Amino acid sequence: MSGVLTPTYEAVTDWEQLPGGYTHPDVAAVAVNSKGRVYVFCRSEHPVMIYERDGRFVGSWGEGIFTMRTHGITIAPDDSVWCTDDAGHSVRKFTPDGKLLLTLGGNAGKPSDSGYDGSNITTITRGAPPFNRPTNLAVAPNGDLYVSDGYGNARVHHFSPAGKLLGSWGEPGTGPGQFMLPHGVAVDATGSVLVCDRESDRVQVFTPDGRFVREITDVQRPTQIVLARGQMYVSELGWRAGQRSFRHGPIQRDLPSRVSVLDGNGIVLTRIGGPDPCAPGSFCAPHGLAVDANGDLYVAEVAWTVAGKAGLVPPDCHTVQKLALAA
Repeated sequence: MSGVLTPTYEAVTDWEQLPGGYTHPDVAAVAVNSKGRVYVFCRSEHPVMIYERDGRFVGSWGEGIFTMRTHGITIAPDDSVWCTDDAGHSVRKFTPDGKLLLTLGGNAGKPSDSGYDGSNITTITRGAPPFNRPTNLAVAPNGDLYVSDGYGNARVHHFSPAGKLLGSWGEPGTGPGQFMLPHGVAVDATGSVLVCDRESDRVQVFTPDGRFVREITDVQRPTQIVLARGQMYVSELGWRAGQRSFRHGPIQRDLPSRVSVLDGNGIVLTRIGGPDPCAPGSFCAPHGLAVDANGDLYVAEVAWTVAGKAGLVPPDCHTVQKLALAA
């Protein structure tokens, strides 16, 4: 285990004190600000829900301004909130209480032309400008912005802190620097950019200007990656028998969803999750995650989209969980 103690986590049951009348069959993403407040990004009437660390509800915002395909949320060091709306083809910056500050790309609401047919990523024939169903954003130590662009594209876009497009890279495919659904993104202390290449079961690592460095392959359908405490935290969707990985080919047996903790070199320290998708501390469809200053994890799940509407899990299967780092 690379000389590092194996971290262990305990599910905090009934953490979220959801107000009466509020629901979220899908929670797309979660982030934590400098004060320890937890921002939950939902596909629901109340898109951004805010909680204290102990689960007490603070408030909500974003009503009426997002599509029902909210996707990624990132909180910058200054506590500004970046929201990625994949069906809205938009990446927007807000104040902590929801005032719009900046929109990236200059073409919000209109998909760029990548050849995508609207439903199948294999129809993407070329990398295109921002955006066609973008997925997530990361803030680099120097303030630069990186956006994974995503369901309808196969690119990573690099922006200045003020929102100027500095460059893009990526094409559809499975080779170095190619993507089959770039879904999550993070930037480490050196400026290296880590991208979750979801349907190719890997995380690719690039220089700040997009030169391929290496790949991490001991992951499964990675949806988001968070770097904290010298470790990598990766949320990973499961595979069902009969599905097809672009790395491993046809899937022979069900592989449960999970969250993995890796060291700085990409070596697995621990896996979290089990075969029952609705059990506390196991996962139906982990889609986003956050790590707070205490090392506790918050995991967002798109349970309805992945399994609920097909009747594979009950309606009360969890969509956001807190996992406390055990002493």
